[in-house]
Amino acid sequence: MANAVTEPRTETGLPLVKSRPGSRVLIYSHDTFGLGHLRRSRALANAIVEAQPDTSVIIISGSPVIGNFEFESGVDYIRIPGVTKLPDGDYRSLNLNVSLDEAVGLRQALILQAAKAFQPDVFIVDKEPTGFRGEVVPALDYLQAAGCKLVLGIRDVMDEPALLVPEWERKGAKTALIRYYDEIWVYGLRDVYQPLKALDLPEAVENRITYTGYLRRDVPPTPSLTKYPKITKQPFILVTTGGGGDGDDLIDWVISAYEADTELDQPALILFGPFIDRDKRRSFVERIAKQPKLDVMSFDNKIEWLMKKADAVVAMGGYNTFCEALSFDKRTLIVPRTRPRLEQYIRAVEAERLGLVCMLSDHKEPRTPERMAAALRALSSQPRPSEVTIPGLLDGLDRVCERLKVLTESRPRFAPAYHQAAE
Repeated sequence: MANAVTEPRTETGLPLVKSRPGSRVLIYSHDTFGLGHLRRSRALANAIVEAQPDTSVIIISGSPVIGNFEFESGVDYIRIPGVTKLPDGDYRSLNLNVSLDEAVGLRQALILQAAKAFQPDVFIVDKEPTGFRGEVVPALDYLQAAGCKLVLGIRDVMDEPALLVPEWERKGAKTALIRYYDEIWVYGLRDVYQPLKALDLPEAVENRITYTGYLRRDVPPTPSLTKYPKITKQPFILVTTGGGGDGDDLIDWVISAYEADTELDQPALILFGPFIDRDKRRSFVERIAKQPKLDVMSFDNKIEWLMKKADAVVAMGGYNTFCEALSFDKRTLIVPRTRPRLEQYIRAVEAERLGLVCMLSDHKEPRTPERMAAALRALSSQPRPSEVTIPGLLDGLDRVCERLKVLTESRPRFAPAYHQAAE
């Protein structure tokens, strides 16, 4: 009687199948609001396939505008049903006529199915260790058992410690961080801010943290098809609020400065973003039309080209815009949002401390047209970010690709049989 052939298995006892060419990376984009998470995930995915052309990357996203963006060869996306944040801070299904619980259940099932079908070597989860309302936990359980490397990627600043600690405790995020993740990538520098310091993590988890530096941005290989206003043919200030869903205060403040001070010389182009409130948009357009030094655009899916053309930038200070301002070496005025989170304010305070930007805030002082007009005038004499030397400031994408190479090269000679792991 012939001897039975022993089937190769993982350390957890799961069957293995033959190895395959190239690596596979699955990215979960936490994008219940705005464009920030999607644009960060896109930057990571494009950099990964540029560094390792035989790699395949899939982004899981609920963003309704993901199809408006271009991706490098080797990158694709799965669109799951969207959810949106209401003014009172609660959430609802974006398009489907179903309850939030049902929408989350559907998203959870699709995320798990994507993990089973794609069989990633590395799973990168954006911002939330358990995903929106715990929706990635089943996928984490499944992929961990199958030997996939799990990575949590977070921006440089999450929120003030007094709010972050109880929020993460309530969500079970700290427990998930300890239980699941092989590595934690902070897309910033330790000397600028330590977003998880207040959580009092075990030393073993602290040792898993890599501060990558900020994620450098480049202009897309093909120019934007959007027609730029005439105002962009001269030095101009770009005013951007990212997705636009929470940028009303900044836009109103800039317009009021030009309304109150007719001697403001440098023109400004206001970029609304796709999620601006329709009624607010209409009101702003009417006011902008009366100001010869102002013009407006609705949305540009290749804002990098517009950012490069601009002489200076006025922004709320979200993570992506901050990275772009550094990458294109723009004099920048940050006008941070302070509600419901202090994330942008904390980033702006630290960046101003380092001399990278200037900040104008209504956190402790009144929001007057005169204050904004004075800040806009000062932009032309402000130092550029390149005049400050900070080692590793924009090394984020390079460090991510280095860590990813280490993780994928450490995988077993045989790839896990994922369909078996689910049984």
